[in-house]
Amino acid sequence: MRPRLRQVVLDTTDARALAEFYRELLGLVYRPGDEAPGPGAPDERGRDWLVLRHPDGSSALAFQQVAALPAATWPEPRVPQQLHLDLTVGSLTELEGAHRRALRLGARLLLDRSEDPEEPLRVYADPAGHPFCVFVAD
Repeated sequence: MRPRLRQVVLDTTDARALAEFYRELLGLVYRPGDEAPGPGAPDERGRDWLVLRHPDGSSALAFQQVAALPAATWPEPRVPQQLHLDLTVGSLTELEGAHRRALRLGARLLLDRSEDPEEPLRVYADPAGHPFCVFVAD
């Protein structure tokens, strides 16, 4: 018997904001009970731990609130990335669409290799500073 990976957990100083970024970027949904409260209502869940799932209900990402988090400085090694997410799309056209969406949602472009004929990709930092890649793959 082996353990099964349930989800990847990202530390963040703003769990709700980072969950919203990935919810919009990847088309995920909140675990029941983790949805954002109505306007003006306190966000008790967003102050601690939130979970996003795929629309089919399978686990995807979780977000854990922390008091402080130094942003990775990749590609400069001063603060290592320690973990990054690899996201794929099926074509260059989809890569362009993902690029526009990521920037609109608050990602910061770190590296652009979209012209690479063997592995077109872009590397971003999410709003909390976690690196993630979007590349074309079959």
